[in-house]
Order: sequence, then C-alpha cells, then structure tokens
Amino acid sequence: MAIRRCVPGDEGALALVGQGSFLEAFAGVLDGGDVVAHCTKQHSVENYRAWLSDPHTSIWIAEVARCPVGYLVLTTPDLPLPDVGPSDLEVKRVYLLHRFQREGVGARLMEKARTHAQNLGMKRLLLGVYAENKRAIAFYERLGYVVVGARDFRVGEHTYHDLVLSLPLRG
Repeated sequence: MAIRRCVPGDEGALALVGQGSFLEAFAGVLDGGDVVAHCTKQHSVENYRAWLSDPHTSIWIAEVARCPVGYLVLTTPDLPLPDVGPSDLEVKRVYLLHRFQREGVGARLMEKARTHAQNLGMKRLLLGVYAENKRAIAFYERLGYVVVGARDFRVGEHTYHDLVLSLPLRG
C-alpha cells in the first residue's frame, strides 16, 4: 500500500474512489436517489480538479499496485462552529474502499493530515461525520477526536445530521 500526495491528473482516480466508496457506505442506508445524485455532483472530476488547483487544499491518495483505493482531502474549514479560525483545517473527506478498511490505511491517511497541519502551524483539525456512522465515529475517537458540534448535511434531496469532531494539535 502506497500513500502519496496527489497532483493534477489524479482527479479521475479520486472521483472513481469517491463515488465507489460513498456508494459502498450508503447504498441501502440513505435514499438511493440521493446517493446517486450526491455521487454525480459531489464526486465529479471537476470537483477534484478544483481541489487539486486550490493552494489551501492538500490531498493524499492510497494505492495498491497503482490502483486507487482511498484518499483524504484536507482544506479550509466549512463547518458551523463559532470559533473556526485561520489555525484550523478540515478533513473534508477520508474515503477508503471497504475491502481495504481495518488494515491501518485510514489511520495512515489521518496521520498524513495531522503531520501536515502541524507542519503548517495549525492548532486544530476538524471533520464532519454522519451521526449514524458509528464505525467511523469510533475510528475518529480512537485517534483522539472529540465531538464539538453538529450540522445538517444535504445529500440529494434530503437533510441528514452530522457530528463535528475536533482534534487539538500540538506543535
């Protein structure tokens, strides 16, 4: 398993993994039409191309034999917390195909984000997670994240509830 920083040209691989992992995680859990609409809009090649060209966004991709199986997006926060500031970064997405979960890959991706944020002098990492995704919440809590808020999150035509988690960083 290799993890590397993404570069322009990786947007197709990121879109593929984003759509596949979102479908794996939420098919049969959320409304099917919402899942398809979300994958089509939020996991488009254009969205990933825009992130790759944004100097405030960093993306790492996990690959097996050069085949993409997961990724993490770290960017400027867009979360409804009253104290979000310039020393915060948001783990916008951390996706991994189910077949490769529980092998430490997610933790390695999260460590890349933590180390990068610390190297930039950031004080806190934030993320949003679907409130019913107990496995993901337990994973983040094992890494030291704590719940600091909540938000509503649109997927297709429906609104779902997310928790907002925080990890304080030390220099």
